[in-house]
Amino acid sequence: MKFSIAAVLTALVAPVAAEIYLKEDFNDDGWSKRWTVPSKWKGKSEMGDWKHTAGEWYGSEEDKGIQTSKDARFYGISAPMAKTFTSDGNTLVIQYTVKHEQDLDCGGAYIKLLPGGDKFDADNFGGDTPYAVMFGPDVCGSSNKKTHVILHYEPKEDNVLIKKEVPTETDDLTHLYTFILKSDNTFEVRVDNKSVREGKLQDEFDLLPPEEIKDPDAKKPDDWVDEAKIADPADVKPEGYDDIAEEIPDPDATKPDDWDDEDDGEWEPPMIDNPDYKGPWKPNMIDNPDYKGKWVHPKIPNPDYKHDDDMYKVCKDGCTHVGFELWQVKTGTLFDDIIVTDSIEEAEEYAKETFFKKKDAEKEMYDAAQEAKRAAEGGDDDEDEEDFGMGDEF
Repeated sequence: MKFSIAAVLTALVAPVAAEIYLKEDFNDDGWSKRWTVPSKWKGKSEMGDWKHTAGEWYGSEEDKGIQTSKDARFYGISAPMAKTFTSDGNTLVIQYTVKHEQDLDCGGAYIKLLPGGDKFDADNFGGDTPYAVMFGPDVCGSSNKKTHVILHYEPKEDNVLIKKEVPTETDDLTHLYTFILKSDNTFEVRVDNKSVREGKLQDEFDLLPPEEIKDPDAKKPDDWVDEAKIADPADVKPEGYDDIAEEIPDPDATKPDDWDDEDDGEWEPPMIDNPDYKGPWKPNMIDNPDYKGKWVHPKIPNPDYKHDDDMYKVCKDGCTHVGFELWQVKTGTLFDDIIVTDSIEEAEEYAKETFFKKKDAEKEMYDAAQEAKRAAEGGDDDEDEEDFGMGDEF
């Protein structure tokens, strides 16, 4: 049997096909059968309903997502993935879009990647359900605006939050959020396909103990001098310095002509700051000739430190579901175009087919709506002015 050398080489270098574990655009009526709202997580009066809608402004009215609908409610929903994702030398990509149409003041908009398999309890899915990744924007107040990145790391009892702030978008338009976790223990967060945070897991998350610790046997010598400045011993407080008053009678003040000592009492000029008063006396400070510099506690290798090549394995035993588990004070957040894959290129291509294809048309519709709103508000003002000009009595 003869083999083509070219065919063999092609087979050897052919890329491994990308796996798509979930792709959801909510554009068909069957979406509600794929997704389950938890019936046992909270009481019915505490839960909000999901709307299937394109929102108030959009690229296409037929391109729908799911939107929170009632203020001050919990929102939960989950769906199984088509395949189980297992962290085993491969990349994890989670991507979806978020649109806040409500001028969001407080509410989460993050997605969760979940383990569970056949035992996953969709009816009880909620805040206590174990997860592998929690990723996405969270806003509450003017100062707390960020994109969450929280990972499950098996050796830790609690899930681990990224140490540095990751920015988020808070305007009324759709934005694309992408989380990439690689098998080389690095990660990247993108917003609208622009990198906003990336690095090594070991550096950006407290997954491992520190490589070095302060030497417990070392201590600062008793004779160590760490005062950089000292009072000048030659500087002496001037005689009579403490007798200078903070305030003095205003020398330019005169008793008013209508002042009556019998009725008003003895007149006294108002007090003003004394220009000669310089505050409490302090000696001049000079360089300390005995200064040895700031003492630095010496460090030693941490005996408890051990590098872990498997930090990225958030789905070591497999992840099978995605879900949203949220609290929103002011609702109107719309979610769409979710993809979970092991290919960055696949996620980028999906973003081109969805987010980037419709964002310009959405922006045009939004701008037109805002302009119409401003015109209507201005028109009301003009009508009021005309009414006043007709001589109405009030």
